[in-house]
Amino acid sequence: MFGVQAQKLEAYQVYNKKGKKVSFKKLLKSVKEKDIILFGELHDNPIAHWMQLKLTQQLHDKNELVLGAEMLETDNQKVLNQYLNDEINQKGLDSLARLWVNHKTDYKPLVDFAKTNQLKFIATNIPRRYASLVYKKGFEALDSLSKKEKNWMSPLPIAYDANLPGYKKMMNMMPEHANSNLPKAQAIKDATMAHFILENRREGQQFIHYNGAYHSDNFEGIYWYLQQASADLKIATISTVMQKEVGKLEKEYKGKADFILVVDEEMTNTY
Repeated sequence: MFGVQAQKLEAYQVYNKKGKKVSFKKLLKSVKEKDIILFGELHDNPIAHWMQLKLTQQLHDKNELVLGAEMLETDNQKVLNQYLNDEINQKGLDSLARLWVNHKTDYKPLVDFAKTNQLKFIATNIPRRYASLVYKKGFEALDSLSKKEKNWMSPLPIAYDANLPGYKKMMNMMPEHANSNLPKAQAIKDATMAHFILENRREGQQFIHYNGAYHSDNFEGIYWYLQQASADLKIATISTVMQKEVGKLEKEYKGKADFILVVDEEMTNTY
């Protein structure tokens, strides 16, 4: 026998916005009645992706779901539908869609869950080239696009509040890239994702959206645009953070979302 009892290892813990520990069962109970769930991830975090899948599986037993993700761009919806409808295989999707490098490990399980259960999976993000155009030239650069191209983004002009804390913080986080168009490029993404969530959700359905946590943290980003469209929507947000110890939520993360998934900072990344 060991003289010293081994420390109990915990890879993650879930907290509510006030910093109180909650069980997965409590999380599930709280979000199951919501119209929209914004699950904010760290893109390379395996626990977040695993939790996304488990939550989706459990909610599917209770609700009529629609799934959607930042990681798939709106002009790839036709190809994505072909995959969901068994008209092309994974190799076809790989060659025809712009998939993220970690699609196979992190997003394919979610897409395949939709495919198996005949659920809609919506590509919600604006094609990267248009967000890049906004970064270089501002919102006005989108005005000259064709009608077809404008169908791949939120209707123009979009509402924009440069004073939202998240957008202001971007200027300090990335000073080497900072100009007045940097948060605008983020905003066109947020607005587009909110637009396609609303476009593809029907009354009585629950939409689960997977996005980088920064797009919905502090009830801004996608959340803000959803609220601009309809203040009556019942929306739950989940964020993912990493800490040295998962046993207590650090003060800076309190209030970041309705629920905060805390993962041990030594957790292996998916890429």
